[in-house]
Amino acid sequence: MWVEKYRPEKLSELVDQETIKQRLKLMLERKAELPHLLLAGPPGSGKTTTALIVSKQILGEYWRDYTLSLNASDERGIDIVRERVKKFARFADRREGVPYRMVILDECDEMTKDAQTALRRIMEETATFTRFMLLCNYSTGIIEPLQSRCAILRFQRLGEAAVVAHLRSIAKREALKSSDEAAFGAVFEATQGDLRQAINLLQAASASGELTEESVNSVTGASVKSRVAGVIKLAVEGNFEASRVKMLELTRVYGIPERDFLRFANEAVGEMKIDGMAKAVAILAEYDYRLVQGAQPELQLTAMLAQLSLLGRKGE
Repeated sequence: MWVEKYRPEKLSELVDQETIKQRLKLMLERKAELPHLLLAGPPGSGKTTTALIVSKQILGEYWRDYTLSLNASDERGIDIVRERVKKFARFADRREGVPYRMVILDECDEMTKDAQTALRRIMEETATFTRFMLLCNYSTGIIEPLQSRCAILRFQRLGEAAVVAHLRSIAKREALKSSDEAAFGAVFEATQGDLRQAINLLQAASASGELTEESVNSVTGASVKSRVAGVIKLAVEGNFEASRVKMLELTRVYGIPERDFLRFANEAVGEMKIDGMAKAVAILAEYDYRLVQGAQPELQLTAMLAQLSLLGRKGE
């Protein structure tokens, strides 16, 4: 996988995020004083890579043995915190070159409130010999007592110039044939700053050894964005049932993530000249918030289309 093959090993190699790199560089000059860290930002912006770089720089050759990495969205309950995290974090290490253990909790905004409360106590009790790095998309999903115990690093969505430059670098190292400059722009357009997704798409689209805009479109379903726009158009025209069927096709058959569906829906609404634009945007914002809070995605998207459909019928 190119995502792993070209994962940065040093802070200087991290794509964009200059402010983050400067802050961490200063922190790592005094390893013993490193605080717990909260890394917040959109998917594919470099949070996990940064956490691994920090762990490797502090623990050196022992980083695998003294780093516990969990995806909190899969292991989100209080039992996991008490059994796995507490057991790992409570032991001090005396080996030379190991100042403390590291715990990386990815997607920790998906943890239950009880689990987060239990984690707060563990962080207090083991601060002398364990450092925590909490990774999340939205810091609002983290309880205030946890936030107050961490230095917060906010990652920004990557811009087109940074993503395209990195993709070109990978293409060159993989000796890809590409005379179609629009292909890189098409990759960015389909992924909107998610570098991990962009690299995966680049690899899939260049399976033949050549990258073209056509190959990118074939991998992305050619027009996932335009298909979502079609769904939204049906909804605002009052055709709820047809929009629902097409939405289910996109999410179930083509596997479009619900958050991506909402992102493209927002862009589609912005490009449409419809009455009640403000209400339509408010509806999208409401259901985006519900998804962040962990509501059942398919049900929420269906309800969103129903509300847009009602909005369209009122305008008739």
